[in-house]
Amino acid sequence: MAHYALVTLVIKDQEKLAAYLKVGGPAVAKHDGKAIAGGPESLALQIPHGETKGVVLEFPSADHITAWLDDPELANVHALRNEAADTTILSLPSIG
Repeated sequence: MAHYALVTLVIKDQEKLAAYLKVGGPAVAKHDGKAIAGGPESLALQIPHGETKGVVLEFPSADHITAWLDDPELANVHALRNEAADTTILSLPSIG
């Protein structure tokens, strides 16, 4: 059953975010994930903490999400994301 990662980013550094966006997609794809909604053009409707972007990622399972986040080969990609933005990642099971 599909499992989703909801990623929200409160932007700290636009240049680093641009650099992350170039490598973030391939890092997700490495663990059989894909973006299904959101991205750079997402629109924050309530913004409590600054400019916010978001994306919904689909993975085959929760284990794939954990593998993506824990992959030592992607540590620099995750570090770049965290330098670019204060990041929250929620693991969401499919409903139904």
